[in-house]
Amino acid sequence: VQLQACGGGLVQAGGSLRLSCTASGRTFSSWHMGWFRQGPGKEREFVAADRWGGRNTYYADSVEGRFTISRDNAKNMVYLQMNSLKPEDTAVYYCAVDTGGAGQYRRTSNYNYWGQGTQVTVSS
Repeated sequence: VQLQACGGGLVQAGGSLRLSCTASGRTFSSWHMGWFRQGPGKEREFVAADRWGGRNTYYADSVEGRFTISRDNAKNMVYLQMNSLKPEDTAVYYCAVDTGGAGQYRRTSNYNYWGQGTQVTVSS
């Protein structure tokens, strides 16, 4: 499995970005997908998860109502729409795949494949 994330960049506070992640693999529709981020000097943290082919989505409290995770199984892609961005959203964002479905979607250890990350910088 290979993941390629893109769409990061520099944006002013209040602006929007959409991150995309392309996944290789023939069983993408059965995978649970997640977005995580790692800010400067911080540990990697959960942002959003799309499980059971999009039937269930979950968000960190800090992004609830501002970010939306979605997927296109026909294109093997998962997206993270980020609105009303804040300076504290500045981080490297990673997409990840959980092929096992154990349910601990907030834990980095639950995901067995990771993309390379894309930088998001929000200026005040």
